[in-house]
Amino acid sequence: MATFNLNINGKARKVEADASTPMLWVLRDHLDLQGTKFGCGAGACGACTIHLGDIAIRSCQLPIEAVGNQPITTIEGLSENGEHPVQKAWLEHDVAQCGYCQTGQIMTATAMLKAVPKPTDADIDTYMSGNICRCGTYTRIKAAIKTASKN
Repeated sequence: MATFNLNINGKARKVEADASTPMLWVLRDHLDLQGTKFGCGAGACGACTIHLGDIAIRSCQLPIEAVGNQPITTIEGLSENGEHPVQKAWLEHDVAQCGYCQTGQIMTATAMLKAVPKPTDADIDTYMSGNICRCGTYTRIKAAIKTASKN
């Protein structure tokens, strides 16, 4: 066990954990941040996506020891009241069906919009391709991203 000083959602947090513990479990089990979801555990579905700095990353594949001083943002830190343009667009387009993958989808979309503020359809397809939605709401996801890019 080691002590890690982390910047989570703009707050300093101290965590005692094994250095190889994936951030997914640090967030959920140590810090009680339940918005980041476990999907596949292999980094293939995107349900566990968080931001490390401004980069979307799979938290199930990110050991706590690799975080260093980089800030982490989870869905809880994106906006206190769901007022982020992507979150608002998600509601406007009624994206969520079962909703399980949506935090990962939103976190990936927000990182993409930081990197590519006015994405093309091809940009959206490329950035979002690693996020799986078992309900198949991809058309609504794309529409929401386009709406959010206008704000």
